[in-house]
Amino acid sequence: MAVLAMTPEIRELRERVRDLMDRLVYPNEARLDREDDEAEALVKELRAEVRAAGLWAPHIGPEAGGSGRGFVAYAFLNELIGRSAWAPLVFGCQAPDAGNAEILQLFGTDEQRRRWLAPLVAGDVRSFFSMTEPEVSGSDPTGLRTTAVRDGDDWVIDGHKWFSSGAEGAAFGIVMAVTDPGAEPHRRMSQIIVPATTQGLEIVRAIPVMGHRGRGWSTHCEVRLTGARVPVANTIGEPGDGFRIAQKRLGPGRIHHVMRWLGQMQRAFELMCGYALRRQAFGGPLASKQTVQTWVADSAAEIQACRLLTLDAAARIDQGEEARVEISAVKFYAARVLHDVIDRAVQVHGALGLTDQTPLARMYADARAARLYDGPDEVHRMVVSRRVLRAFEQGAVWDFAQGGPRLV
Repeated sequence: MAVLAMTPEIRELRERVRDLMDRLVYPNEARLDREDDEAEALVKELRAEVRAAGLWAPHIGPEAGGSGRGFVAYAFLNELIGRSAWAPLVFGCQAPDAGNAEILQLFGTDEQRRRWLAPLVAGDVRSFFSMTEPEVSGSDPTGLRTTAVRDGDDWVIDGHKWFSSGAEGAAFGIVMAVTDPGAEPHRRMSQIIVPATTQGLEIVRAIPVMGHRGRGWSTHCEVRLTGARVPVANTIGEPGDGFRIAQKRLGPGRIHHVMRWLGQMQRAFELMCGYALRRQAFGGPLASKQTVQTWVADSAAEIQACRLLTLDAAARIDQGEEARVEISAVKFYAARVLHDVIDRAVQVHGALGLTDQTPLARMYADARAARLYDGPDEVHRMVVSRRVLRAFEQGAVWDFAQGGPRLV
């Protein structure tokens, strides 16, 4: 498969990323985990070194201020960047800012790009994305209740959001709101830029997730909008484009997550194998036990399968395809593999794996959330099955090589 062949340029970039991870990220993880003023200052120092190395914002192209070279290149780099929860922030490609930057680049006006995209990609500000609401199912955005009513040249927004990641300390949010309740379900919503200083926008609280409150970028916030007034000019795309733009954002966003998970899986795998060889029990190393050997073999196969699925989807996106089936398939498959590999690594480490002496406990908590955000596993399975079965209903078969139906 041609996509697997790393170009000499990508190999060289990976070595530079590996060097930065070894020098800047891994040695500082414990300090960054404290999430205090010192950690915040340290992030700025580390970011400066990444910029100097020419590896800043690898998710987006130079025309927008990044160093990106496409999805396949980004997948190969993210195998390394994704190994640490802090590395995306240090490299300027963290969620949700990366996804927000992409939709501003694709759909924003010149003024929106100047005012919001440029400082976002530069790392001068952070942003949040507000779609999920506590009163309705997050997996069905057609049921959103937040409204934006036009009043002259302004939108007046009222609604209740939660799990708006990174909202604490952000400069602006992109809010999904119903702007035309009488339209068909997928044309009711719009995406609107709401500055954090907008009167009527309230960050109610940072919601603890798996016992972790977070600070700043790592928060997941409850947000209320009460008569929040912003210019209609803050609409991204045209009114009614919200759902379409969300799909454009969430599709690449999902594969961004999977790219990072590849790094998490591989790091957990390395920790498992290394510890299994060192740890003695019942007359020999854990690595000599059949159960552990099975875990190692299964993990190796599953990680490589995730890599192939991810690179295939990335290549299709680079070629201009939507790759919806490929993205949904790798999203639910990789979320399970991520959890299982980390779970095996924790089990091999025993009680040590539950402590702060390894990164596994933090990784394990994050892995459970992976099965929910950007769409629960069940929804992605539904997307895949519907599209595949539709092909057969129409007298075709599903052609895995071309990623779609083929008449027979």
